[in-house]
Amino acid sequence: MASFGGVAVFNARMPLNPARVRADFPILQQRVRGKPLVYLDSAATSQKPEVVIEAMARFYRESNANVHRGAYKLSEDATAMFEGTREKVARFIGAPSAEGVVYVRNTTEAVNLVAHGWGRKFLKAGDEVLLTEMEHHSNLVPWHLLKRDRGIVLKHIPINDEGRLDLSRLDELCTMKTKLVALCHASNVLGTINPVAELAAKAHAVGALFLVDGAQAAPHMKVDVGSLGCDFYAFSAHKMCGPTGVGVLWTRPEILREMDPFMVGGETILEVFLDHSTFRDPPHRFEPGTPAVAEVAGLGSAIDYIESLGLDSIHSHEESLAAYAQQKLAAIPGCVLFGPRSGPRGGVACFNLEPIHPHDLATCLDQDGVCVRAGHHCAQPLMRRLGVVATARASFYVYTSTSDIDLMVESLNRTREFFGCR
Repeated sequence: MASFGGVAVFNARMPLNPARVRADFPILQQRVRGKPLVYLDSAATSQKPEVVIEAMARFYRESNANVHRGAYKLSEDATAMFEGTREKVARFIGAPSAEGVVYVRNTTEAVNLVAHGWGRKFLKAGDEVLLTEMEHHSNLVPWHLLKRDRGIVLKHIPINDEGRLDLSRLDELCTMKTKLVALCHASNVLGTINPVAELAAKAHAVGALFLVDGAQAAPHMKVDVGSLGCDFYAFSAHKMCGPTGVGVLWTRPEILREMDPFMVGGETILEVFLDHSTFRDPPHRFEPGTPAVAEVAGLGSAIDYIESLGLDSIHSHEESLAAYAQQKLAAIPGCVLFGPRSGPRGGVACFNLEPIHPHDLATCLDQDGVCVRAGHHCAQPLMRRLGVVATARASFYVYTSTSDIDLMVESLNRTREFFGCR
């Protein structure tokens, strides 16, 4: 075990020790209502290690300046970090170069950039976009607007009762009319990991492009955009130990060069006249105004931290936690589980404890310092498919241990007693 920025570095082939990892996260040292904080909402946003917090503070202390615009050392240092992180992001997702890496605020903005910059330019009435029943609203609503404004046709791959995509009708759904297939790499509700490489090959066979919402995958498993065969890949820093306010859209450069920016201004332009303007080459064409420079510093540090733990180890750790949680939850009377019960899956346990409403359940767990998410998880169509209005969701990350799950289960049993459940 080596040292990385004052924290322990684990061999990527060794199991994670969540107790050691937890020590790297200042927020997890606190107690809630006199009880240890049990944070089980990492699918919404992850906590931040000290090295990420320090990287952002160090930028503000030592090299705070705008990027690309100053002919002085502070600006040159900020620009070197900013563009160096772009190269780091490209390596992190297996991209051949940094040309296709565009900084955005989050995955939501990334999908909107594709919808506006590519979709509004190239999609016409009658063209089909194929989505799935398990999508986050961020990969549904932008296409609803194009349906309204351009007359495109939306189709959806259904899910089966296990919570995996039902591909039995794929040939019927993905045809020569399909111009884009867009889906999540991993479900934020079910934990399902989708066969994106297989679906990308199918999309390309009919001449369609392929977009992956990687918000729930990039923080948890190795991503190689070349092996996946995708044309667009989007993810957020705040779900992978990094800060809020910065994310990434990777696009194959030859596609990115054809896209129009949907926000313009300083940094995007080459020349501006009173009556027209010309634009810079990608990726800067898509990054208007002063960017989130400190947040990019945090993103770079987060990538270093995750890679120091090893993405294979992270994924294995979370799969084990998900299996353990499902086993423990299934033993609770009245607990209904959603999502795959076997096979590859992410670190999510989605459940209801009947007859208690998920919001009441989350409020009771909070009294014991246990943080879970309750609601529709920005996936209302999926909730309707599952036949529920809302669910509770426990989601895991590098600092989660089986003891965290045990504390959640103990709190769930106390909640049952409080509500008089039999």
